[in-house]
Amino acid sequence: QVQLVESGGGLVQAGGSLRLSCAASGFTFSSANMSWYRQAPGKERELVARIPRTGGSTYYADSVKGRFTISRDNAKSTVYLQMNNLKAEDTARYYCRAFNYWGQGTQVTVSS
Repeated sequence: QVQLVESGGGLVQAGGSLRLSCAASGFTFSSANMSWYRQAPGKERELVARIPRTGGSTYYADSVKGRFTISRDNAKSTVYLQMNNLKAEDTARYYCRAFNYWGQGTQVTVSS
C-alpha cells in the first residue's frame, strides 16, 4: 500500500533552518508529482511547494519563496523541503502528498 512518511520537523528559533524528508513507498515514485502542504492551528491546509515528477519547474507559495527549496531523489523515493530563515508564521504541521495520498505529517515549531 502507499506510504508517505515525513520526518525532520522540530523546534527551531526564528532565522534557523530545518530539512524535511518524505519517504515514499507503494507506488512508482518517479511517476508522481510531489507536494508539501502545511496546516497551522485554526487554518486551512495550504500548498507550500510542488515538484513535478521530472524534477523540473517547481512551484512555491509566495510566503515561502526565496526561503524554501523543494527537491527530490527518485533513486531514494524521497522528496525534501529545505526551509531556511524560518519565521514564527511557518509554525505548522507539514504534510507530504502524492496523488491523493497524504503522510501523517511532521510538526514544525518556530520560536520568535
